[in-house]
Amino acid sequence: MFTNQQMQEIAMRQSACEMNCAVGDFLKNEPVMSEFILGEQARKYYKEPIACNFVSYGSNLVASVKPEYGEIVWEYIHKFEFYHCFETPAIHWLEDRIRPMGQKVCFMAEYFLPDVEKLKPLSCKCEMRVLNQADFQSLYKKEWSNALCEDRKHLDVLGVGAYEEGKLVGLAGCSADCDSMWQIGVDVLPDYRRKGIASTLTGRLAIEILKRDKVPFYCCAWSNIRSARNAIKSGFVPAWAEMTVKPADVVDEMNQ
Repeated sequence: MFTNQQMQEIAMRQSACEMNCAVGDFLKNEPVMSEFILGEQARKYYKEPIACNFVSYGSNLVASVKPEYGEIVWEYIHKFEFYHCFETPAIHWLEDRIRPMGQKVCFMAEYFLPDVEKLKPLSCKCEMRVLNQADFQSLYKKEWSNALCEDRKHLDVLGVGAYEEGKLVGLAGCSADCDSMWQIGVDVLPDYRRKGIASTLTGRLAIEILKRDKVPFYCCAWSNIRSARNAIKSGFVPAWAEMTVKPADVVDEMNQ
């Protein structure tokens, strides 16, 4: 079993690989900027084109930037307090300057890691079953789209299903997004929500991941209060934040 410090160090090493920076950069008291080069060991869902990426573990902000946007981003991360760089109205300042260059702020999310003092087996009225890759073949459906990813089936390596009278009513799955860390996603059918199923699934899967010497992590949007509450109830705590800038046409296509 990892300690909390070990899991944070593993997460920081992974971020450093993706941000082309040193692990210690996340612990400094001042902002850090590096040239964005997507490393071979980056999490599998990172896809070019990326103009710049911002990451904070709570002490400062590290910005990894393509050279043509460096001057703007340097001014941005020194003009605003690091945590304001992840929120409006500061983001409007950045967007006003990068939009003429064909870029827009795209993804924004908060990431969670387990707290070993809080991660305990939870229970609900459903039967829990540990599932493997072979069990997922018939489950790539809309209702399980957070737990499983049809576009990256080969990365869906482990799951836990909640069953009521033999019917699958909730599913947590994890994606082997990088060598050391597996990301958890969870779905519960609408009629079975608010019954403790999601947190039971999430916590159980996190424990199963740790048994396999991998670090589980969980991600949600700032505004997804239900998902953030599930993370916390399951034994996770906020660990880092990210914001990504991509070409405007890529962002616009996502909104079609």
